[in-house]
Amino acid sequence: MPTTADATGALRARMRATPAGRLQSGIILASAIVVLGALVVSLTLPKGPHLGLTVLCLAALALCIGVYVLVPALQARQVHRMVAPQGEFRAVVGEAGVRLTSQDSETTFRWPMITRYAETDTLFVLMTPDKHSVGIVVLPKRGAAIPPDVDRLRAILDRNATRV
Repeated sequence: MPTTADATGALRARMRATPAGRLQSGIILASAIVVLGALVVSLTLPKGPHLGLTVLCLAALALCIGVYVLVPALQARQVHRMVAPQGEFRAVVGEAGVRLTSQDSETTFRWPMITRYAETDTLFVLMTPDKHSVGIVVLPKRGAAIPPDVDRLRAILDRNATRV
């Protein structure tokens, strides 16, 4: 059964693995550094801290942290609401590709469609070859019947896709 945590983990993995995601993270980090610099300047002014500037900097810092932490979580909730009504998904991964089935759908992805993957502690996240990885396939490791199945899945992925 898909979970919100699966969607959050997949979106974060995609963010780390794609140029667009790394750029977004870099912009947020750079913004936070600039705000921290302004906060330090405000706190070390010769006449003492400037209250208005300090409050503004703290609010901007909270916004940077909120965007970094909350945006993927909010996106994941939306994704989960879309896939949850399908119920349990079953994935079959082989040399031809990945086949996903649910109560109302069946989709097959051949390897040229999912050329890259990222691995987290709990997921394999397969991604389309475009630079933004618009399409992803999420394979939770908990779906493996026995622990050696995770290693077999990783071996199949390594043969057919590039780990990022």
